[in-house]
Amino acid sequence: MALSITRRSILQQVGAAAAFAASSGALQNIARAQTTTGEDYWELVRRQFIFPETAVPMNCANLCPSFQSVADKVETLTRVVDYDVSFNNRAQFNDTLKASRAKVAAQIGAAPDEIALTRNTSEGNSVITNGLNFKPGDEIVIWDQNHVTNNEAWDIRAKRFGLKIVRVSLPRVPESDEQVVELFAKACTDRTKVLTFTEVSNVSGLKLPAKKLAAMARDRRIYSHVDGAQSWGVLALDLHDTGCDSFAASAHKWFMGPKEMGILYIRNGRAPDIWPNTIGYTGDIKVELDLQNAQKFETLGQRDDAAVAALGETADLHAQIRPERVQARVKELASFLKAGLKDAGATLVTPEDPVLSGGVVVIEVPKENQKTVADTLYTKFGIAASTSGGLRLCPHIYNTRAHVQRAIDGVASMRELIRI
Repeated sequence: MALSITRRSILQQVGAAAAFAASSGALQNIARAQTTTGEDYWELVRRQFIFPETAVPMNCANLCPSFQSVADKVETLTRVVDYDVSFNNRAQFNDTLKASRAKVAAQIGAAPDEIALTRNTSEGNSVITNGLNFKPGDEIVIWDQNHVTNNEAWDIRAKRFGLKIVRVSLPRVPESDEQVVELFAKACTDRTKVLTFTEVSNVSGLKLPAKKLAAMARDRRIYSHVDGAQSWGVLALDLHDTGCDSFAASAHKWFMGPKEMGILYIRNGRAPDIWPNTIGYTGDIKVELDLQNAQKFETLGQRDDAAVAALGETADLHAQIRPERVQARVKELASFLKAGLKDAGATLVTPEDPVLSGGVVVIEVPKENQKTVADTLYTKFGIAASTSGGLRLCPHIYNTRAHVQRAIDGVASMRELIRI
């Protein structure tokens, strides 16, 4: 007797229907709360995450918790795959990949075919570092505060192929966007082929004027690549308006999405200039060097179908909350945090002006005391921070003002340890 197995029956047999109901419930809860204002609304958002009050995350620059519904979806769909690994069953995920790509593209001001779904920012950065053509003597201009992996990748490429790396240093608090652009422009010559920078520094919190830097590069026919690890999910992005040639980011940071998922934006018309780093076959995208868009860089072999689908779930949640509202909330919490830390006797590394910073907030702490301060903040105050750049705290929409005040109180209790 032949078996009749449908996709719907598979989902039901692994209990997926209940998980999807919970997932949609999160969307409905947030949607219903659109008329709610003030801290009541953000308390509801906080309840979409499972972390306890004894381990409050405030280190988005490294890792954020996923929305609970996103984590549930990854778990459920992983079981869907494990229950039936046939091509017949997995065919349903071809549509979710396309849907996730389209949802992400719409939120960041890009076309779907300009987006490749990668594993993280480092992978996206590496596509650019290793994919562009260079000649010995070509110059690459980089910010000295780029993430260390990005800058080291360029150093390795330069050593291997005879390129020249030019590092740009900026004042701790630049006078203006124009000063920043001028300093980068002075570093460029007629041999400069690429300008690459992190939009928001993970070690100082300084935010660069990405649109103005991209325009400067474009005027000089220089390729511009932006590391958006500290941008995607916290800033309201419009990459077409920014004007950069490419942009890489991770879903596990400010986007609060599934782990080992990222995006690489390649502006239409630029993909033919870039060689793929990894050659694989997904069953949907052919490995062809004449592909004219970003999907050329999605041929990574077997994907985590559950994570790809959950990326779309995350995008849906961001759409409900609205990227502009996320950006405003993070700006509010970061400003509250900076003011409180300053009153507590801390010396800010991050500019106080929110125009010059994102959600990353860093204070000075003597090197020998950094681990003690961070550990004490976690064990005694329940705040998870980082020692990057001194003491780094990154509040997000799942944090309440009470969480931020607790971080301030913790730092205030260690005044002697944070003095330089």
